[in-house]
Amino acid sequence: MALPFLPGNSPNERLGKERFHKSQHFNYSSGVPMLVGSEKPGIGGEHLVGQEIKPKYSVYPIGSGTGLPPWVTFDKQVLCFDAYFQETVPEAQSETYRIRKCKIYFFLEDDTIQVVEPEYKNSGIPQGTLIRRHRIPLPPPNEGQFYNLFHFNINQQMKLHSRTFTVTDCDSFTRNFLTKLGVHVNNPTTVPEDPYSSLREQLKKSMQPLRPYERHDTLKQFLDHDRKVLRFYCFWDDSQSIYVDLRELILHYFLVDDTIEIREVIPPNSGRDKVNKFLRRCRLPKHVPAKVKQPGEITDRTVLNVLTSSTMGNRYILDSLKTGAVHEEFYKDCDLIIGGEVNVWGRRVILADCDDFTKHYYRAKYGIEDFTPLQYKAPPAPKPPRPVPPYNGFGSEEDSLSFCQRLLPKPPRKDFQKFMAKDRYGLDSKVLNFQAKMITADPVDRERVFIISFYLSNDTISVFERPQKNSGVLGGKFLERGRVKKPGQELFKSQLSQYFTAQDLYVGATLCLNSINFQLLDADEYTFKYMEQHAEEFPRANMGIIISKLRSLPEEKQCEIRKFLTLSDPSNTGFIPFESIRSLLLGLDCNLSEHEVLVLGRCFSEREQTQVDVGLMLAVAQDFLKKKAFEEFPKMARAFADHDRHKTQRLSTKAIWTICKAFHLPVPNSLLEGLLSKFADGDEIDYYAFLAGINWLEHPAPPVMPEDTLKLLFSSPASKPKLIAQSLLNYSAVLKNLQGKPSKRPKMATAPF
Repeated sequence: MALPFLPGNSPNERLGKERFHKSQHFNYSSGVPMLVGSEKPGIGGEHLVGQEIKPKYSVYPIGSGTGLPPWVTFDKQVLCFDAYFQETVPEAQSETYRIRKCKIYFFLEDDTIQVVEPEYKNSGIPQGTLIRRHRIPLPPPNEGQFYNLFHFNINQQMKLHSRTFTVTDCDSFTRNFLTKLGVHVNNPTTVPEDPYSSLREQLKKSMQPLRPYERHDTLKQFLDHDRKVLRFYCFWDDSQSIYVDLRELILHYFLVDDTIEIREVIPPNSGRDKVNKFLRRCRLPKHVPAKVKQPGEITDRTVLNVLTSSTMGNRYILDSLKTGAVHEEFYKDCDLIIGGEVNVWGRRVILADCDDFTKHYYRAKYGIEDFTPLQYKAPPAPKPPRPVPPYNGFGSEEDSLSFCQRLLPKPPRKDFQKFMAKDRYGLDSKVLNFQAKMITADPVDRERVFIISFYLSNDTISVFERPQKNSGVLGGKFLERGRVKKPGQELFKSQLSQYFTAQDLYVGATLCLNSINFQLLDADEYTFKYMEQHAEEFPRANMGIIISKLRSLPEEKQCEIRKFLTLSDPSNTGFIPFESIRSLLLGLDCNLSEHEVLVLGRCFSEREQTQVDVGLMLAVAQDFLKKKAFEEFPKMARAFADHDRHKTQRLSTKAIWTICKAFHLPVPNSLLEGLLSKFADGDEIDYYAFLAGINWLEHPAPPVMPEDTLKLLFSSPASKPKLIAQSLLNYSAVLKNLQGKPSKRPKMATAPF
């Protein structure tokens, strides 16, 4: 029994739907308005009644095969088939049909087909791409489907857009691909003979000339020796002229066409006019002819006049015996040797030397090893010294020197490469900072504290004084930034003055800056670390040199050091306070500066590290993420899964760090580095566990106090420098290095800058 058609009794088809858009059924194709909505869905993307949508795939349904898309799996993989089709020629006497060969390409990535016909010379037919690349539907009654790879086989016919093609053969890749899919590939067949093509072949053979034909093919010589030139240094002994002198020449032999070019080397102030070329590029004959040949006398071919008639004209035939040919000998590469002579149109030119390429060429081709040059001129006289006048006090020394070197002076050139390599880059300042005090008898000046900064980009020094309360001295800039000369040099001299370099600054050194002596007492963490990382530039921070100095100590001093270490460590733990060994090395006069002792302590000292709770670190990280309203955890999970090619749910620490930085994770670098180290298992991290730990939406951690956050951020070992004075020195490792037994050295301090 049907319900009455009343409100509330009829079903609502739109109930639960959210999409009500309508598809566009009209569009322009090649400028023509037409209906293109036969395959478009109805309202909300639903199919219309009786509508059949063509599948977007040809053979395999979605979900089968590998997880990669087909345009990645079958990228640049194409099946190639040889085919032909027969074309009827209705209005022609010489032919009634024509066989046209072509190639059918099937692209596996999207099941598109392209038909290309090779172009033949003078065919008179538009050739090339017959069917552009696209998906071709099957002939009726299956026009709703498309060709796929199982429709292709050898020795069968295919109908592509009302034209029938016969497949005759395929390449090896296509045959192997179809065989692996289980397709039985038929045997190849032959292409029927085309009568018109046979006629054209006969016409082409009949057009061959019957006269003797000679071909001088120089393409191989051009391809092998293009832009390869032999260079000889030679001279012309012009002793018969009024001015008896030697003319220096350079002979170029071009291997590409066996031609020779000669250029003259004209020294300055010789009184000779400079010409472009001594001999233009040409083939040089060995023997100078008595009479110069006229144009037309030397030809490659000669003709014979066999008939002269006023009515029939002249008849000529080529001379195959070359009875009138003129034979000349030209210089080849085998004729040019060092010490040999070359007749340049009556001028006696002697080859004296050659360049490295020429030597390599003759050594490889002719096996010549003797390339001793000829000495045909006296060695050049040494240049007289140019004394430099002493510095007069005006301007800088470099600027005054440029006035003495050239008539039009130029400003002194700066070391631009050093500036680019050692200039400030981001947080890397490339500035060495030292704490210093003034060496003086004045008790007030003795308590003043200075910061000496050395700029590595241009070797300049600046001095800043720290302000101190109730000292009576105003702090601030003490010395303007600039290069400082070393003391003890004469002011007015010809040589350039020496300036302080980065190697002159180290802890314990004494600097004289503008007649004021400073002693360097300490350096910041960046300075120590930079000098240790560039130990090849700073000998005072080179552990190899420091160990070598300790090994070179006398035996009695080494015994005293061992005795002191034994007494300082009665329990034989292998560790003693650093201050004890520092006082010992500085008191024994071991030829070690204070900076070298500090580097030794930084290398072999160990300090107890405090363990940080992982739960506290996760709580602090969630607090940072919650304050910044960071909620992109699903996107991060997808990014981690995309980078996990082997689906092991694990990624390297570097990859996870890069992805976190790409999502701008609002967590301090020190905290993120600590979290990754806690979750790391070797060099890999379980990214699902890492995301679950920092996800404050699904796994909230208990709230943290502000003092806990500050304690975690500023008490970690990576957030502060290594305190050497409070550390213990691993003297057992030092003794092993002194005995020549390398041990695993502790890492240097790794504080960020």
